[in-house]
Amino acid sequence: MHTFKLSNLLEERHRLGRPWLEFLRVSSLSMGVYHLKAGHADPQQPHTEDEVYYVVNGRCLFRAGQQEIAVEPGAVLFVEKSVEHRFCEIVEDLTALVFFAPPEGSLKA
Repeated sequence: MHTFKLSNLLEERHRLGRPWLEFLRVSSLSMGVYHLKAGHADPQQPHTEDEVYYVVNGRCLFRAGQQEIAVEPGAVLFVEKSVEHRFCEIVEDLTALVFFAPPEGSLKA
């Protein structure tokens, strides 16, 4: 069993100065925490794995394919593999837990 404390993960991500911190990788999935500052662009590209976001804090829009939705804390978003998607118009610093299945980068395009 693995257990994680969100506050510790956020501190580690901040200490490293990166927007993305993967904190779990097993054969069936990977998990990480993603942080974007208000007003910044989301540089991510489509992934080869299915993905779920749980928005911990922040407010913005989220675009996936032709859909767009306003998100706030508590939002859960599912994005199928290979779908163009990104957070945009970030008005409050955004933090999301991210789950990939199978692990991020494990499948080829």
